[in-house]
Amino acid sequence: MNERRRMNGVVTSDKMEKTVVVEISRRYRHPLYKKVVSSHKSVKAHDELGCRPGDEVLIVESRPISKTKRWVVQEILKRNELAEEQEGTAK
Repeated sequence: MNERRRMNGVVTSDKMEKTVVVEISRRYRHPLYKKVVSSHKSVKAHDELGCRPGDEVLIVESRPISKTKRWVVQEILKRNELAEEQEGTAK
């Protein structure tokens, strides 16, 4: 397997064409105060799989695709059931 970074995240927006915003959350213990700290970062990822908000995805580092896109959605780990139910009732 190659040396590209892979991260899990949750899709927060899919308003763009073939691009999703993924929020990467991490929890760590503060080195001095020993308190658990949560931090998050939002990145844009290229999406060919059709992700929806709330989906948990695996993203992989890639070459720069645009000014802000440096990640690609590799696979959808878990679908958001609420989004599928709402879409099913809307049809």
